[in-house]
Amino acid sequence: MLPVYWDNKDNPVVNKSKAFALRIIELYKYLTDKKQEYVISKQILRSGTSIGANIREAHRGLSDSDFYAKLTISLKEADETAYWLELLSESRFLTKDEFNSIYQDCEELIRLLVSITKHRNDKKQK
Repeated sequence: MLPVYWDNKDNPVVNKSKAFALRIIELYKYLTDKKQEYVISKQILRSGTSIGANIREAHRGLSDSDFYAKLTISLKEADETAYWLELLSESRFLTKDEFNSIYQDCEELIRLLVSITKHRNDKKQK
């Protein structure tokens, strides 16, 4: 049985992950078209769009365990995306402002996913 709060159509993690995926797609276009960067851009496209895809898949989970397993995968993908963003910043493919803008969104998704998955772990330990 999925948690009650998950049924809300205005679920922040669902909406934020989709908006983030759209930003990642725009970042990919920018990196490939303007910066001629093809390797990291492909990696970040994969991981950054996978966050929302796994959250969406979790919504249709077959069980409580399946739901949380997909959210844990989303959390891992978000953390990987943060790594690629850091590399893009440190290698100067992104300006400080560009990096800060999208990195804050990524960190917010990580915090949301940690909170949801922590709730599951707390429940299991009781």
